[in-house]
Amino acid sequence: MGDTNDGAVRDAKKLGLPKVLILGLQHMFAMFGATILVPILVSGYFADACGEPLTKGLTVSVTLFCAGFGTLLFHVCSKFKVPAFLGSSFAFLGGFSTVANLDTGKFAGMAANDKVAYACGGVVAAGALYLVMALIIKLVGVNRVMRFLPPVVTGPIIICIGLSLAPSAISNASTNWWLAVIALAVIIIFNIWGKGMFKIIPILMGVVISYVAAVIMNAAGLTNPDGSAIIAFESVKSASFFGVPQFQFAKFDLTSILVMAPIAIAAMMEHVGDMSAISATVGKNFIQDPGLHRTLVGDGLATAFAGAIGGPANTTYGENTGVLELSKVYDPMVVRLAAVFAIVLSFIPKFAAVISTMPAAIIGGVSFMLYGMISAIGVRNVVENKVDLTRSRNLIIAGIIFVCGLGFPKGITFKIGETSITLTALAIAAIAGILLNAILPGNDYQFGVNPDGDQSRGVFVKSKE
Repeated sequence: MGDTNDGAVRDAKKLGLPKVLILGLQHMFAMFGATILVPILVSGYFADACGEPLTKGLTVSVTLFCAGFGTLLFHVCSKFKVPAFLGSSFAFLGGFSTVANLDTGKFAGMAANDKVAYACGGVVAAGALYLVMALIIKLVGVNRVMRFLPPVVTGPIIICIGLSLAPSAISNASTNWWLAVIALAVIIIFNIWGKGMFKIIPILMGVVISYVAAVIMNAAGLTNPDGSAIIAFESVKSASFFGVPQFQFAKFDLTSILVMAPIAIAAMMEHVGDMSAISATVGKNFIQDPGLHRTLVGDGLATAFAGAIGGPANTTYGENTGVLELSKVYDPMVVRLAAVFAIVLSFIPKFAAVISTMPAAIIGGVSFMLYGMISAIGVRNVVENKVDLTRSRNLIIAGIIFVCGLGFPKGITFKIGETSITLTALAIAAIAGILLNAILPGNDYQFGVNPDGDQSRGVFVKSKE
């Protein structure tokens, strides 16, 4: 399909090279703030739990490389048809936090680099679940599969992911509440009153403006309440301009796999929702062509690859869908160009060093919004799908998921032979929710009955007027 009379551009080459480059940079900036925030947060989890910083894996450079390469891999799997960018997934933050704090069995006293390698092994396993789901969908169809993952299950799980991370946001923000409030206020302002591109990148703007505020405060001689410097640039001076990202090969253990793999359920729901949103924006049903099974394979392989080399799980980014809507340029080639830009940046250590100087308070302020929005998305999933919580069946499922997801701070540890296995709170919640939904009578959820709700689950695609 060529250009249409609605102003959409489906062949970006007609715009000329300068405009194409600018469009590619626009897509990169859209994903940038959220993507780099994940390794910053995860590094904090492991530094706090292990008393030492990460030197390999889950760095800004590794994450940018995984995002860029994963996006290109996704485009290959989806026959170069879907204009989607794959950035760092927030759904797995709770899993990383849990692995960082594991202190039983082989994880007792384990170094941070080794611990994160096992967490990344769990990410590889999560990516493999995408492939299993893709195969099942190909064989039996999306409707039958989603019947076992209704919103009464997925919504509460997503809510638990956000709420379980809330203490981390408070802890980081408390290092300097002034900076945290600035970051949070900027995000809110751009989210509500921002225009054009600025409305799409509120997280990036929150990070940039609060970082500038931190630099000014530091230059004025101000310090954090505990007397420490607000910001330190020593690491930037020593960093080189070119270098290979510090990859970390994944390690595998059943406990870390059981921590990370169940989160793939929520991540896959996010995927199908994003595919629906992109389809509605572009006016093509990507769930049918190239097919949801192909896009899931692309997302799964990208996630597994990222985990294998020490990166976070990937996911399709709604921010870039916003750029598609804003620019009306639907050519996937522009998104692939953004992926190339991300890969190039991953080989500039000095750039990553600047990012690493970000004060914890800014991260805390951003997390206030971020973690809350994760839970809010879960609530929206329940509301939009009109889950009837007056029914005892639904109330039981949701209630037990909440208690399991929030009531087992250290999970459940048991032994199979000589192997110590820990089921985390989120894993217990996911297993309980899926089993209860399958066992309890009265599962009458049907796709297609409620288009507005189904759209967020990737089933219903809006027609273009």
